[in-house]
Amino acid sequence: QVQLAESGGGLVQPGGSLRLSCAASGSIFSFDAMGWYRQAPGNQRELVAIISSGGSTDYADSVKGRFTISRDNTPNTVYLQMQSLKPEDTAVYYCNVRFKRSRYDFTRDFWGQGTQVTVSS
Repeated sequence: QVQLAESGGGLVQPGGSLRLSCAASGSIFSFDAMGWYRQAPGNQRELVAIISSGGSTDYADSVKGRFTISRDNTPNTVYLQMQSLKPEDTAVYYCNVRFKRSRYDFTRDFWGQGTQVTVSS
């Protein structure tokens, strides 16, 4: 079993900052990638930021220069530092991990339950 513990969402004014955290635990041998996605009402879930096992990162164009993804290997935690938040950043943010349970396992995909981020004055 794998568990993802997300935290850090909430209500913030435009221009403010928040930091999301996602701690992964359970039957994990290695990670291929960890990332954050978001879904606003009426929209499809979209990639926000992702970090590979090697540390390379990728961001949605809409958040480049404002959001930073990072990772601690001990414990297995991924962070999303969000700055200069805009009302259009309002969404449920989901943590995603791509991992293997053993050296010879296939890559598995697991999602957190999501944390609400609301940017409003």
